[in-house]
Amino acid sequence: MAVTETTETRTGRKALSLPFDMPLLLTVGALLLFGLMMVYSTTFDWAYVDYGNPAALFLRQLQWAAIGLFLMFIVARLPYRLWQRLAVPLMLVTILALVLVLVLGASRFNAQRSFFGGSVQPSELAKFATIVYLAVWLSSKGDKIRALGYGLVPFGVIVGILAGLILLQPDLSAAATIVVIATLMFFIAGADMLQMGLVTALGFGTVWVLFQLPISIAVTGRQRLADYLAGLQDLTQASWHVQMAASAFVNGGLFGRGLGASHQKFGFLPTSHTDSIFAIIGEELGLFGCLIVIAFFVLLAWRGFLIAARARDSLGALLASGIVCWVAFEALVNMAVMVGALPFAGNALPFISYGGSNLVMMLIAMGVLLSISRRTEAEPFPRKSRFTGTLNAERGTQVHATFDFSRRDRRRRVSRSVRR
Repeated sequence: MAVTETTETRTGRKALSLPFDMPLLLTVGALLLFGLMMVYSTTFDWAYVDYGNPAALFLRQLQWAAIGLFLMFIVARLPYRLWQRLAVPLMLVTILALVLVLVLGASRFNAQRSFFGGSVQPSELAKFATIVYLAVWLSSKGDKIRALGYGLVPFGVIVGILAGLILLQPDLSAAATIVVIATLMFFIAGADMLQMGLVTALGFGTVWVLFQLPISIAVTGRQRLADYLAGLQDLTQASWHVQMAASAFVNGGLFGRGLGASHQKFGFLPTSHTDSIFAIIGEELGLFGCLIVIAFFVLLAWRGFLIAARARDSLGALLASGIVCWVAFEALVNMAVMVGALPFAGNALPFISYGGSNLVMMLIAMGVLLSISRRTEAEPFPRKSRFTGTLNAERGTQVHATFDFSRRDRRRRVSRSVRR
């Protein structure tokens, strides 16, 4: 006997479904909870000594997480095309913040990168603003980005201003992150191989010239590169930071010492709650715990690129791609540095490392990604699914881009009512 679906059944099923990409949302939630657990594990001793409360830093991180989640769900409910209007004001605010931090920012460890005693870092806002601005700019240019005057030169000016202001702080890691993410977005948007070769050559040339200058950031960069090369030949000749991280991984073995039982975090491994938190994961939870963290980031990247492939237009695809590249690059660099595969860099492990600015901006970025993944009756799929000539569902106009994530449609067919 055939079972007919009633109106009440359809209504209940629709009420239970959410318009967001649930695997992505659950992955972010799992990483966030895991990060809070590791922040407490790495800070309870230090917080008890300095603040008299072992949960002091954990509660501070919990507050930042609450703020980030609140903003994430607000941004997720907004149409992502709203960022077309906000891109220029956001970039102007970012540049103003990067200038003000050089004048009014708090000085810590011979660098001037943050406000309010280190709580707010404009460089994290700059990473997000770069993705938004470039996504809007590149999607509006279409095939014109292959022309020198429309593509490479304006791209170099935009990225150069932001990276230059960050280098003045100085913050080599954040500047390099912005350059790499911007270059990946430029490539995804359709830049030809000649342009990519010029960008790569210009980037390496700039780094070489910078390293020759008698300034503090160049001295630091040369020292990190020398320590890295020495560590590749003999681990005992690597920097103290890398040696202590290697000891943490070795001591952790397959399943670790146990949560909270790390020895390296008690003064041996620098910045165990921020840059080095992956090494503490390796010591306390072992190789098994590290693989779980890597699996979560792989899942996040997969869902993010899937959202980019299913985006309605080039703006959504570029926004999603830039955000995923940002998260994946930060995670990859942090992990690779801890195992000695890359020269030392100060990239945080997304959603896990202690720090308010990075956590809040990452969660806002996830809100944008969730907004792109939304599927509602009010915003139907366009009839054409390729980014080359996709119909804009809101305005009925053509959106041009030079890339195509999908093979044919690759989208779920949605039935819709047709009225004459």
